[in-house]
Amino acid sequence: MPVVRSSEAVTHEIHGARFISYAAPLTGSEELCAWRGEIPAGTRAPAHTVSREEIFHLLVGELLITLDGRTERVRAGDTVIVNAGSTLGVENPTEHTAISWVTTSVGLTAELTDGILLTPPWAN
Repeated sequence: MPVVRSSEAVTHEIHGARFISYAAPLTGSEELCAWRGEIPAGTRAPAHTVSREEIFHLLVGELLITLDGRTERVRAGDTVIVNAGSTLGVENPTEHTAISWVTTSVGLTAELTDGILLTPPWAN
């Protein structure tokens, strides 16, 4: 039975945010990935288009989520469904770190608006 202890989770940092990977092929998952995101106060992640559906659940805090050009204020307890091919932007306009839980399928890529293709290690 694969159990990923919090002390074994792999941490990645990019664009000012921290991603703590729990479920991924590296930890024994064959189809799904899941991670905790920590978005510090004042952080604005660059808009990116995702190749796979993501389920983004905000555990703590408040964020501005822009999905395909439409911006919504998202609060703790809210869930955003990001369909494959959607363009997502995340901003934390508050003075506190926001914490999210995200799930997707293995193989997610994210294309930045400048054409750079990212293969996030926490989703592959």
